[in-house]
Amino acid sequence: MTEKMNLTDAEWREKLTPEQYRILREHGTERAFTGKYEKNKAAGEYVCAGCGQPLFESADKFDSGSGWPSFTKPAETGMVDEFRDMSHGMIRTEVTCSRCQGHLGHVFDDGPRDAGGLRYCINSAALDFKPEEN
Repeated sequence: MTEKMNLTDAEWREKLTPEQYRILREHGTERAFTGKYEKNKAAGEYVCAGCGQPLFESADKFDSGSGWPSFTKPAETGMVDEFRDMSHGMIRTEVTCSRCQGHLGHVFDDGPRDAGGLRYCINSAALDFKPEEN
């Protein structure tokens, strides 16, 4: 079990960029097709921009056409938490980092059927990328 990370609002504001803060702490969403990792095809690991916890692997990333980085599954069990989200007149499943509780995006059931059928639709600003070392 990962130890929870609890910072004050002031500490989060100091640690994160304004865009990261808006998304991770205020449950915001970046505009489609604007995120720095949406088209990234490099091999590596996607970690939480708030706390550095590993979240997703590049091998599980696919082009969903949605405008956000999409993954078929988290890197490991327990790295993300899922919650029912009824905001904006929709019923969705919100995805957060299990360590710092930062908002990452949402998970939908319209992903590739041969990979389990899930699409983790994640904001680039909620992620940092660690390229695979050769």
